[in-house]
Amino acid sequence: MRRGVAEAGNSYDIAIIGGGPGGYVAAIRAAQLGQRVVLIEKERVGGLCLNWGCIPSKALLWNAEVVELVRDAGTYGIAFDNLRVDMGAAIDRSRQIVDQMVKGVEFLLNKNKVTVINGAASFETPQHLRVTGSDEVIEAKHVLIATGARPRVLAGLETDGQAIINSTGALALRDQPASVVIVGGGPIGVEFATFWRAYGVEVTIVEMMEHLLPLEDDEISTQLERAFKKRGIKFLLGAQGCTAKASDGRAVVTCTVKSKEQTIEADRVLVGIGFEANVEGLGLDKIGVELERGYVKVDESLQTAAEGVYAIGDATGIMNMAHVASAMGVMVVERIAGREPTALNYNHMPRATYCHPEVAAIGLSEKQARDKGLDVKVGKFPVRANGRAKAMNMLDGVVKIVADAKTGETLGIHMVGPMVTELLGEASLGMTLETTPRELGWTVAAHPTLSECVKEAALAVDGEAIHFISE
Repeated sequence: MRRGVAEAGNSYDIAIIGGGPGGYVAAIRAAQLGQRVVLIEKERVGGLCLNWGCIPSKALLWNAEVVELVRDAGTYGIAFDNLRVDMGAAIDRSRQIVDQMVKGVEFLLNKNKVTVINGAASFETPQHLRVTGSDEVIEAKHVLIATGARPRVLAGLETDGQAIINSTGALALRDQPASVVIVGGGPIGVEFATFWRAYGVEVTIVEMMEHLLPLEDDEISTQLERAFKKRGIKFLLGAQGCTAKASDGRAVVTCTVKSKEQTIEADRVLVGIGFEANVEGLGLDKIGVELERGYVKVDESLQTAAEGVYAIGDATGIMNMAHVASAMGVMVVERIAGREPTALNYNHMPRATYCHPEVAAIGLSEKQARDKGLDVKVGKFPVRANGRAKAMNMLDGVVKIVADAKTGETLGIHMVGPMVTELLGEASLGMTLETTPRELGWTVAAHPTLSECVKEAALAVDGEAIHFISE
């Protein structure tokens, strides 16, 4: 199936393999820059993120937020009887939102005159692609590999699609389980824990590292752990040698924690241990493209070892986030079109996790900064001291700013609390413009808003917070 307007037969300026947030954004931007573009996607445009990741999971997490508010209605002077919640309806709503978003992306590609071909592409040469299911060969001056990633499978944690599932299976699970074990305490694990717990599911997270969200600042992870304990979410940290087995429609997870074997039985086990690149069948060996740890190896400009062939997004393994993939795609096609875009600074890429409370970060953690030998100053402001947070009755969390004591540079901004992912725009702009904590602290924030937490944390770097006495 072909959509869009084809120009010059099967010859294009840019061919993009994969229609996820890296591929379709790159296609639209390239078309805006006057390039002839073809996008080859074997499933639906939008990729894992739109279809089975970012969008449906955030729809479910908003449902969970509503359920939590309703359960706590008495706090706000609201009383009712016979509350019923339907997890299946939440799943249905998330799929409806996905369908709407996919149609929106298809509309944008069509309006921007991007040719879309449904099929799987493989390389004949660096500038020639064969599309599976047809005799069609696409010729392009430049090719972008934007094939994304899929849930990783590890020995002993194989999924069966029934009792043991991955994130894709979890997003389609309409029947509410009584209990779930989640293997992996990263973003996937803590987000699904938030969703299921809101519906009353007994949740246990098993994580091999010493903290939930182990890639975040330790203090932020500790705050999240405290909040999870208050909500009745259990977790085992430092778990080693985890395996999962299904039996009679249920599953058992076995692991070792502090030299003691632990066995946990549950209705479902979610294996949420990350992703691996979709690179099989591309014919990369034909054109000399190298893999590194299973990901496409690229240089700073995201070009592979094959001339004119680039890779972006999760296929590179650089930072597996949708907005990073989009930024990569835009940078590559701008360079192809003769522009000089600013090089990407991956240290300045924002990170958002939509558990409850939310976690948001950009830049170096305190430990990372100290490990680099930097002289560090830290400012912190507790969410409970913020007027808007009190009004919302959402008091768990902290905003933490890490700064270079010698230069005054802002090294990192780390947050856990209500809706802190929406504060990342301010944090990202500040990092991009090399804003110092002093400048952040003197920026006037509207009152009462959650953004005052960032201002106060910035002031706290020099012990000058107004609404909190620094330790």
